[in-house]
Amino acid sequence: MDIGHRLRAIRKKRGLSQRELATRAGLTNGTISLIEQNKTSPSVASLKSLLDAIQVSMAEFFATIEETSQSKYFYTATEFTEIAPPEVSEGASQLLSLRQLGNAQDHALQILHERYAPGADTGPELLSHDAEEAGVIIRGTIEITVDDEVGTLGPGDGYLFNSRLPHRFRNTSDVECEIISACSPPSF
Repeated sequence: MDIGHRLRAIRKKRGLSQRELATRAGLTNGTISLIEQNKTSPSVASLKSLLDAIQVSMAEFFATIEETSQSKYFYTATEFTEIAPPEVSEGASQLLSLRQLGNAQDHALQILHERYAPGADTGPELLSHDAEEAGVIIRGTIEITVDDEVGTLGPGDGYLFNSRLPHRFRNTSDVECEIISACSPPSF
């Protein structure tokens, strides 16, 4: 997905200048320009701040088009939608992958297949959105901060919390972490 083009299109549709969006999101208009030109990729937290500033959810921003004439129940791995932008330099592998099952805009539940490379995190800013989320760690370990509490979870462990509480995910280990998670209603 062309994140920069999509962001620019939504910003213009809302009648916002780069400067207005930057002010609302707490970023510089130079940063907005670089993102829209795909010269830099925002962190998950920065992208969330941008989308909150234009009142668009992550699910809506990354929505895929599903066939409306016929319900779709099954998805191959290639049909998931990547909703986390790459946060690394050109030629390096992606540190964080958040793959969404189906079009969350059409459902009351958002399912994600998450992968965190060693050192990857959701960004220095804590996330907060209108939902509840839960997940089970499939492999590796993840450090999760929820409000002022920090926990490290491993394979088979899980979490469940109100997403309005400030939170962050961080892989502090030297192996990849994989999580299957859910968010209801879709707001991330």
